[in-house]
Amino acid sequence: MELSQLETFLAVAEERSFSRAAQRLHRTQPAVSQVVRKLEEAVGETLLDRSARDGSLTAAGVLLRDYALRLLALRREASSALDELKNRERGQLQLGANEYTCMVLLPAIDAFRREFPNVGVTVQRMLASRIPQELNLRTFELGVISFRPDPAQIRTIAVYGDSLAFIVGPSHPLAGAKRVSIRDLGNETFIAHNVASPLRRKVIEAFQRYRTPLRMGIELPTIEAIKRFVAMGNGVALVPHLTVARELEIGDLVRVPVDELDVRRVLRLAHRRQATLSYAAKAFLHTLRTLAKEMGPPFYYHVERVGG
Repeated sequence: MELSQLETFLAVAEERSFSRAAQRLHRTQPAVSQVVRKLEEAVGETLLDRSARDGSLTAAGVLLRDYALRLLALRREASSALDELKNRERGQLQLGANEYTCMVLLPAIDAFRREFPNVGVTVQRMLASRIPQELNLRTFELGVISFRPDPAQIRTIAVYGDSLAFIVGPSHPLAGAKRVSIRDLGNETFIAHNVASPLRRKVIEAFQRYRTPLRMGIELPTIEAIKRFVAMGNGVALVPHLTVARELEIGDLVRVPVDELDVRRVLRLAHRRQATLSYAAKAFLHTLRTLAKEMGPPFYYHVERVGG
């Protein structure tokens, strides 16, 4: 079993097609098929269900995919470590975040790149719920989350405090209100994020608790789309304040306080507890610590204890 074979197998598994995998790898489809067949012969198992049209993996294929991801991540880790030995100011910083939590990284990445311009930075977008698992698979070194995963496996550092913002367009009737009650929102059309999350669940529970209808008439796939739609005068929304700070500053959106929806969130930087962090990752943590000292709240740097 060779790493090059695993790379080809992963391409087929991710693309769910031999032809698309071949295009991605700049190889011919017969060549890709041959590599996968040889890999199947080497492991003694069928890895792809060729009778399925969607390129499904067999049970053996799913198992090997997980190990292949870890092996290739280890190779990247080893390559990065060797590069750092050659030049302590070079390397690659690998981060994971979702659309929302990526925002907190931007000031830190800006400061980090000013000090270490030769270190590449990659932020992979994914669901926050998957980040602890991907950290254990070594897909990236650091991830940003808003919850505390298993502290025995994942170390977390609180780096940012955020809150839930009820937003309307400047021409909305509620734009001039100093504050409203949740019971005043029963007839409003909420533009909702169609990604399931703990925050969405908290909002739904709050409306149920106050026996107020929550009319999610429109669901959109990104927070950016929600912001623009509300700014155009379509409905209202509840989004993390971090994501609308700029629009509130320039007046494209208006935030109206809702006492019953005063939801605070802590964003955390996470990494494997047993990990030996790369030079780039350690330097990034130092950048975050410095940023917290210089800027103050909502930025801060607090290493969370296992039992705390």
